[in-house]
Amino acid sequence: MNISLNKTDNVNGIITIEMERADFQENVDKSLNQFRRKANIPGFRPGKVPMGVVKKLYGTSVLSEEINKLISSSLSNYIQENKLPILGEPLPVENSKKELDLEKDEKLSFGFEVGLAPELDLVFDKNDTLPYYKVKLESDLLDKQIEGYKQNFGTYDKIEESALETDLLKGEAVELENGEPKEDGIVVENAILMPSYIKKDEETKNRFIGANAGDQVIINPSVAYENEAEIASFLNLPKEEATEVTSDFQFTINEITRFKEAELNQEMFDKVLGEGVVSDEESFRNKIEDSLNKQFEPDADYFLMKEAKKAMMEKLQDVEFPEEFLKKWLKLTNENATEELIENDFPNILNDIKYQLAKEQILKDNDIKTEPSDVQELATQVAQSQFAQYGMSNLPVEMLQDYVKRMLEKEETVNGLFARVVENKIAAWLKENVSLDEKEVTSEEFSKITAAENGVAETEKEEAIEEVEQSDGDDDIQEIHVEKTNDTQEEEKLED
Repeated sequence: MNISLNKTDNVNGIITIEMERADFQENVDKSLNQFRRKANIPGFRPGKVPMGVVKKLYGTSVLSEEINKLISSSLSNYIQENKLPILGEPLPVENSKKELDLEKDEKLSFGFEVGLAPELDLVFDKNDTLPYYKVKLESDLLDKQIEGYKQNFGTYDKIEESALETDLLKGEAVELENGEPKEDGIVVENAILMPSYIKKDEETKNRFIGANAGDQVIINPSVAYENEAEIASFLNLPKEEATEVTSDFQFTINEITRFKEAELNQEMFDKVLGEGVVSDEESFRNKIEDSLNKQFEPDADYFLMKEAKKAMMEKLQDVEFPEEFLKKWLKLTNENATEELIENDFPNILNDIKYQLAKEQILKDNDIKTEPSDVQELATQVAQSQFAQYGMSNLPVEMLQDYVKRMLEKEETVNGLFARVVENKIAAWLKENVSLDEKEVTSEEFSKITAAENGVAETEKEEAIEEVEQSDGDDDIQEIHVEKTNDTQEEEKLED
């Protein structure tokens, strides 16, 4: 068997595979013998069907299958062994196939069109300038973050004072009928309420404000609460059952607890950062500040890579690509794609191909490697970030590792993480090797820009960027990262 590549130009070629009967006959005979042993043909005992009958029934299909297998493996091996930079997939040359004749064809020849990636002379150095957002972290953002930790790790402590609007009241709620406990009525032994959440009826709320442990207060959940979820939570019933309850309840206050935010002490430091990481408030604030700064980096790097892509496209605009081959390949591999659709989308498709090749070239030229450990590390960072959004910054190592393991069991997730690792490494390389035109922005401005990028109307995006360009940098900072408010935390505790 002989395989050769004939380049018709710099980025197109034809791979020709020439084979003789000896290249495939042995495999054909083996397959036919297997058919003979398994064939169940009327008039013949199993395994005793004459080979001539088997060839007549299955010979052509077996021959075609074995030749196709040989072509596929030979083509793949040839491309890999010769490190051909194939774009798309090889396409059979039209009219290259002919009818196969077991009696006459001693030699077969097959041709395949291939599109070849061009050699790229892609250089980035200090002569290249790329814009880069530098997010200004002001002190009040750091203070808000630390206040958020105080709230997240705060506690409700039992008090002996009269109830305030924001206190949690624990007790027993008994359904009434004509002012007396209802026979077989609803009894909620561990009822919990907070006066501030009684928003529908001010009179009911005021009954609890100033009350003390041991007091009995009348409440009608259907009158006091605004929605069925609140009623169901108070009565500890399914929503569909809770909405049917319109009775008064006698709430006996057994305990009053008041929220106390956590103190900035060693216990707080250990909960947020891990045991023994810091031992004083200054070090704690520095660590949190560093963490906040790092939270801006992925989005800043994303915008850097967008600008880098534009620069790559400009550097590669005159590079020749097998465009007609790629269009043909796209048409043949996408049944629903019309020629018009491919023509319209092709500029974007070609830019994506150029971008991928450019990134691969940067990795190759600068010996930048991506290891499985890099994907594992990024997966861990992603998981930590996800848990941190729910106030779980110091998750046990075993639980975190188990979560990451489940993440990496999904091929789609691994592929996405790998792509992010590559982009991160290229972004890091660019920041070291090109000139950065740093644009300092506040977190509020940067929040608007990232929001616009994530789907906000184009006009708002333009306005956001215009604000950055015209800003004097003295605007108040709006915190980007979502924190639980005091009310939110209290609501969650109430629902629990």
